Amino acid sequence: MEEIPVLCLKKGEERRINQGHAWIFSNEVDKQKSPLKLFQAGEQAVLQAANGKYLGLVYVNPNSLICARLLSRKVDRTFDHSFFVHRLKIALSLRERLYSKPYYRLVFGESDFLPGLVIDRFADILVVQITTAGMEALKDELLIALEKVLKPTAIVLRNDSKSRELEGLELYTEVAMGEVPELVELEENNTRFVTDVIGGQKTGWFYDHRSNRERMRHYVKDKTVLDLFSYIGGWGLQAATAGAAEVTCVDASQKAIDLAQQSADLNTYKNLTTQVSDVFEFLKQMREERRKFDVVIADPPAFIKRKKDMKAGSQAYFRLNQMAMQVCAKDGIVVSASCSFHLPEQQLQQTLGQVSRHLDRDLQILETGCQGPDHPVHPAITESKYIKSFICRVLRR
Repeated sequence: MEEIPVLCLKKGEERRINQGHAWIFSNEVDKQKSPLKLFQAGEQAVLQAANGKYLGLVYVNPNSLICARLLSRKVDRTFDHSFFVHRLKIALSLRERLYSKPYYRLVFGESDFLPGLVIDRFADILVVQITTAGMEALKDELLIALEKVLKPTAIVLRNDSKSRELEGLELYTEVAMGEVPELVELEENNTRFVTDVIGGQKTGWFYDHRSNRERMRHYVKDKTVLDLFSYIGGWGLQAATAGAAEVTCVDASQKAIDLAQQSADLNTYKNLTTQVSDVFEFLKQMREERRKFDVVIADPPAFIKRKKDMKAGSQAYFRLNQMAMQVCAKDGIVVSASCSFHLPEQQLQQTLGQVSRHLDRDLQILETGCQGPDHPVHPAITESKYIKSFICRVLRR
């Protein structure tokens, strides 16, 4: 404990930590007792309350608004590969209880008590995202632990998230061990996909909507389905698996659409068509052609990435859901989803209601959803809950 520095909090600022939170903000630090400028980015420290009580071990970044993140509430712990082995086994035990096949998010940051770390598993291939200087400093120990616990054939470091820039970290992608094929297979809800874990979006896949996609499957049998912002067809192909009569996937990325088609071929689906297009332009064309779909799925990228995007992003959600309802058949289904943390679930629900009345439609919300259990929610960190989804019935009277 004497070998590492101490990060001291101001009086009363330990309250959030004692209530379960894992972040320390720079304005909570007593800078006279422990000047932040004396710390190196990623350096470990003992967190101390103003009364001298030790609260745990943290890693520090003096250049970030979140200047420290809690790694352990024990102060006698060493953060070597044994630490990661222990935490990884805890995370793994949950996923193995939930899923019969090794395709899931293995680590979800603070929610799995490993701040600054995300790991997606594609059978024997692991895709790792490190977003903080403190976790970057522990990368070598992490890789040793991953090899010991999971014995992967390959590990990919997708450290290309823009959030790393806030930590003063470089952006890079590299294969840390093994060889990675051009396309990697995965399976979700009895549907097979191929994806690019090196050059695709995020880690190459979005496991967070797994549970919502499973619920969607109950509404699509013998129906025409439109999957907007489809990426590689996560919703659309699973609709085909559930017996949809016809599926159309729309995305602006040619590469994503090509992968969706390859995944359709992998599942021998003949009823899937694809369209490379701006989604709003496509919906405008469908509206002009008076084309209707029985089920319309609107799962866009985050329109509200920061608080300052709130006005424009809210307008985008309104416009998207309006156009989705306009191409929805009589007594049809609209699945409306959002991954914007800054958009409250209640606001999206209100938007859906406002859109339906604007179009003179009646709306029934049949089911609500959030992220799957391989993206557990940290009870003290609201940012860990970000996915919201509504399955809606659209009626004309």
